[in-house]
Amino acid sequence: MFVSATYRLVMSCPDRIGIVSAVAGFLAEQGGWIVEASQHADAEQGWFFMRYEIRADSLSFDVDEFRQRFAPIGTRFDADWRITDTAAPKRVVLLVSRLDHCLADLLHRWRSREMQFDIPCVISNHEDLRDFVEWHGIPYHHVPVPKDDKQAAFDEVSRLVDEYRADAVVLARYMQILPPELCVKYAGRVINIHHSFLPSFVGAKPYHKAFERGVKLVGATCHYVTEELDAGPIIEQDVVRVRHDDTAEDLVRLGRDVEKSVLARGLRYHLEDRVLVLGNKTVVFD
Repeated sequence: MFVSATYRLVMSCPDRIGIVSAVAGFLAEQGGWIVEASQHADAEQGWFFMRYEIRADSLSFDVDEFRQRFAPIGTRFDADWRITDTAAPKRVVLLVSRLDHCLADLLHRWRSREMQFDIPCVISNHEDLRDFVEWHGIPYHHVPVPKDDKQAAFDEVSRLVDEYRADAVVLARYMQILPPELCVKYAGRVINIHHSFLPSFVGAKPYHKAFERGVKLVGATCHYVTEELDAGPIIEQDVVRVRHDDTAEDLVRLGRDVEKSVLARGLRYHLEDRVLVLGNKTVVFD
């Protein structure tokens, strides 16, 4: 059965008896038809997570009234919660440098409607990918990041992100480190793909470090950006096996395939409201 639009209710709170009963009972009283339900209790932290997807046409009110009616339950359980409408695709601003494999993959998924999101613009510190991006009909903003005036550049990046009303920002192999103030301003909204299976080989040239170490697996990590470099909550990871006769360049080639798929999966989980953060860990209802 095809359902054209749903509302997603995502909530986390201190664990206690009666949470599921209260939320499910509330939805039943409103006539809400639940099409997907996920929940997890973290016994160590004493924290509870849930994600419900509800048919929009089963409710007699819109998403704003849904939020108003649900608010007392959120207050009752001292919860962090949100309700989103799948009829309104999230707006994702992409940041890139010169490497295009992650960008190309996301543009393909966007253009084919494999993933439901809008790309209001692409921002880059180089001009190299302008023609490719503009061929897709997407505005391209070149914002150089000179070593002697990075602050002005990132002020402009922030202005553009705000102007385009971005719900999320993806660093699709953007080879610049965001300043702490932007990490704080957009906390939980900036997604990065790091070309390493973190926490191993942080920083620059991780494949070459992995080659020197003689590892048998290389991977990629999709994570939220925080003030600490390459240390934010991890959304998704994957690896590929390395042979003894693979060169450093082979590791780079193998790793780029993993980067594309890991970033796409991580972004999909984020767009579908499947990621809940607690400290430096995530619960991913995949």
